[in-house]
Amino acid sequence: MRVAIARWLRHFPWWISKGIGVSVKVETLVLFGATGDLAQRMLFPSLYNLHLDGLLADALTIIGSGRSKMDRTTFHAQVRAALTEHLPADRIEDAGVAAFLDRIDYCAIDAGAGTGYDELAALLGDRMQRPIGVYLSTPPSMFGPIAQGLKAAGIACAECRIAMEKPIGHDLASSREVNQQVGDAFAEDHVFRIDHYLGKETVQNLLALRFANMLFEPLWNAQAIDHVQITVAETVGLEGRVSYYDGVGALKDMVQNHMLQLLAIIAMEPPASVSATAVRDEKVKLLRSLRKMRAEDVKAHSVKGQYSSGAVNGGAVTGYADELGQPSNTETFVAIKAFIDNWRWKGVPFYLRTGKRMPERKSEVLIQFKPVPHNIFARVGAGKLDANMMIINLQPEENIRVKVMAKQPGLDRDGVKLKEVTMDVSLSHSFAGERRRIAYERLLLDFIEGDQTLFVRRDEVEAQWQWIDSIRDAWAAVDMAPQTYTAGSWGPSSAIALIERDGASWHD
Repeated sequence: MRVAIARWLRHFPWWISKGIGVSVKVETLVLFGATGDLAQRMLFPSLYNLHLDGLLADALTIIGSGRSKMDRTTFHAQVRAALTEHLPADRIEDAGVAAFLDRIDYCAIDAGAGTGYDELAALLGDRMQRPIGVYLSTPPSMFGPIAQGLKAAGIACAECRIAMEKPIGHDLASSREVNQQVGDAFAEDHVFRIDHYLGKETVQNLLALRFANMLFEPLWNAQAIDHVQITVAETVGLEGRVSYYDGVGALKDMVQNHMLQLLAIIAMEPPASVSATAVRDEKVKLLRSLRKMRAEDVKAHSVKGQYSSGAVNGGAVTGYADELGQPSNTETFVAIKAFIDNWRWKGVPFYLRTGKRMPERKSEVLIQFKPVPHNIFARVGAGKLDANMMIINLQPEENIRVKVMAKQPGLDRDGVKLKEVTMDVSLSHSFAGERRRIAYERLLLDFIEGDQTLFVRRDEVEAQWQWIDSIRDAWAAVDMAPQTYTAGSWGPSSAIALIERDGASWHD
């Protein structure tokens, strides 16, 4: 009866099912890849913080899984070491750590060989009759096989759900294949595709900035905005990701997911509500409106780069090919001029830029407004008026700055003097009493509770891949190779030309 009711409730928003008292929380969280870097660095520290703050139900059990065979005590020692290394000392409480470890069990599963699922089923026991959450912190090639292994072992129950780290496939065809394999075992409304950028406070604040303030939304269109810049810059190089990164590159690694999700939130139409369905419907519409890249445009509208040796943060670093140990055609930098073909954004260029071995680490959105149509101060000596600009910093600092024109103090005997000034809203200062949470804390808690708002839907992923595939196909058609840029610079000189041809400049 309970399962039948739960199936019926799938047709209603998550808040309705919560409101009438039917629990949607998972009671067992199974974490694949529990011995890997992401789990040790982010997932277990996030789960511990949720536990310490009393946000996890007492009944929640966590089962870690990896290929290595080990007993529960040995795995507990690994988790304890991870918490000590990756959390501030003031968050480590002996009693809290001990109680957290009491939640955790371990089961060895070799997903590649398809073994260990029966042992997991035996360990779950009668918990298989209650909601289970499976979190895949594994290589993307394992998503489909793991889902099928869970299904064969009877673990993919009606109220079970699954979470997958990006990327979902490496192009549209492989994305559909992965989604098909996972969808064969889990219903779409029980599949949670993770882009950890969506868990960042500042990314969520983009929704509040746009849709909770009358000040901005009337100007959020082609009539008032000249162009938009999105920059995601990293100072790191391969950092041990050699086997993954080469052959993937910046376009798939950063643009396909993080940057397109940012673009969708910045540019989408106002959703009817903040429900998962409403928000994701608008993101899909926006992503489908992205103009596909053509071979005749790709050289003028995109730049590929690969870093050579140089200096970052005062230290000498080797080039990509040297780190890799062989020549490669993989791009570590991408700049793209994109257009959204709809009424709101007709003719407004969106400049996307991401790269490794940049001068500084930052994620930033710049909204460049158009200048005022007429300068009434020109006759009294004010000179040129700078157009307004909004800069939204996502990391490492989180703030929103708006640049406006203001009059300089004085008697104006020699004419009115205007100066650009900055209004700065620092989120860390405004909410100084609030602890800044790891993005994964929010995402894990939403996954456990069944809220899909900050997760990516299948049609979103496929819309993203359709646009990315058009760029890759255009690159291939013109045999476009990456241009070299010095580590510690802002990319190839052609990336500067990409935007300066339009009379604009990157905000460095």
